[in-house]
Amino acid sequence: MGGGKETPRQKMIGMMYLVLTALLAMNVSKQVLKGYIAVNDSMEASKKNLTENNKRIFEAFKASINANKAAQPYLEQAIISQKSINETYKYIDDLKIEIIKATEGYDNATADTAKLKSMEKMSDYDMASHILIGSDVANLSTGKWSAKELRGKLDELSDKLVKQLDGMQKSPETKLLDDDYNALKKKLISIKPVDTGEQDNGITLGWEAANFYHLPEAAIITNFNKTQSDLKNVEAEILNYFSAASGKLAIKFDQIVARVIAPSSYIQSGQSYEANIFLAASSSRLSDGDMNIYLGVDSLQASKGSTGSNKVEIIAGEGQFKVVTSAVGEQKQHGVIKYKNPDGTFKFYPFEFTYMVAPPSVAIEPEKMNVFYIGVPNPINISAAGVAPTELVVTASGAGSSISGGVGGKYELTCTTQGECLISVSAKTKDGVKPQGSPKKFRVKKIPDPVAKVGGKTGDAIFKKAELSTIGGVGTDLGQFDFDVKFVVVSFDVSAVIKGGIKIESCTGNSLNSGAQDILRQAQVGAKIWFDNVKCKGPDGLIRSINGVTIKVK
Repeated sequence: MGGGKETPRQKMIGMMYLVLTALLAMNVSKQVLKGYIAVNDSMEASKKNLTENNKRIFEAFKASINANKAAQPYLEQAIISQKSINETYKYIDDLKIEIIKATEGYDNATADTAKLKSMEKMSDYDMASHILIGSDVANLSTGKWSAKELRGKLDELSDKLVKQLDGMQKSPETKLLDDDYNALKKKLISIKPVDTGEQDNGITLGWEAANFYHLPEAAIITNFNKTQSDLKNVEAEILNYFSAASGKLAIKFDQIVARVIAPSSYIQSGQSYEANIFLAASSSRLSDGDMNIYLGVDSLQASKGSTGSNKVEIIAGEGQFKVVTSAVGEQKQHGVIKYKNPDGTFKFYPFEFTYMVAPPSVAIEPEKMNVFYIGVPNPINISAAGVAPTELVVTASGAGSSISGGVGGKYELTCTTQGECLISVSAKTKDGVKPQGSPKKFRVKKIPDPVAKVGGKTGDAIFKKAELSTIGGVGTDLGQFDFDVKFVVVSFDVSAVIKGGIKIESCTGNSLNSGAQDILRQAQVGAKIWFDNVKCKGPDGLIRSINGVTIKVK
């Protein structure tokens, strides 16, 4: 209220204001206390549930040892952790009883009988704060049952549990997975009280003052129960991580695939092919250390530490054997799989296998003849063992050769000169283009000369006088040559003895001109007609002189 002389009415109004303010403060205080009671009841229920749940986990953990001996070391470590946590939990129970006895004036009290809602002095700010903090918040009490002592107990518990966990990581019998170790260690560190840096009248309040200074008994008891609930949560985390550890470290086979294993992958025509077909299980988690595959050693050698001549890489839980082959013929390999059991011991599984290395095999088969001819497309079938036709790279050299096609292994080769042609076959691989054997050599020849053909006849032919009029020109004949080749006559001569004298007529192209036709009309029975000096042009573009036809008129 302001200074100066006040009227009786003003004094009365001031008095009424003070009373109203006090009444409102009392009402707020009761609501706050009811809130603490509700929170405390929740903390008590949480502690009970966590205690019962931890008991069930522990009993299940203990029972699992019969089926999994590797769990025994983890159970022993869990018991040690529980003992440490329970010691601190019991200390908080004792501290809570001391606060209740001093504040409420009880001679005897236990954690079970001292219920917050039944306490008459739960709003008391002084006694609990005096015991836990002392008379000066800037100079905290360090005696027995002080907040300083409680903080020391929590720090000591956290350090003790972290040290135990770090020690477990050094032994394969109690090691946790790295992610589990880091997560659990973070929870154990969280037990340590942390200063908030809160300020009050220029004084920095530590964890002790923030949680216990000038607070009602109800708030302090609630804070104790909250701390105990946190400890039970940590105990639950330890039990969960430790009970699951041996199972997590054991290999779980999470991949099932069909496998076909045959005694031999190289058989000859007429032999039986045999194979075992089955489902194989593997684990994607298997890595170096869980499983190692060594070549060139047996189980005894591997158990003594020998790693053999080569170590097979593990990818997605399977060994990936890869070797660049050089020598041909049957190749034999043997080795051992070193497998880590959940308990840290190792088992050794020997194996052996063989595979056949054959030299690159290429088949180059001309469809027509065993030689190639100039001027015509020479069809070829090309294949390589173990290589798809689409992965072949075929080249030709020599004799002016070039190659085209390739669909389904069918190619066409053309050449421009006589001589020898080399065909090379390579295969596209993931390591690049690799030759498939040595180049194959073929002879390249010109197409054989045809012979002249007149009226469907070659060589020495006999025609009746009346048949001469059916002759229109000169053609060519290649006999039984495999290629469908066309030679075109570009010129020829026709000659005969007509009326006692030699008459010769030169024709251009393959048809008779009028002069040659006259010779045929004038030729008498018994006469001879010569078709000679025949020249023709083939698909190679060259002009050739070929044998003609001699006709005897009958």
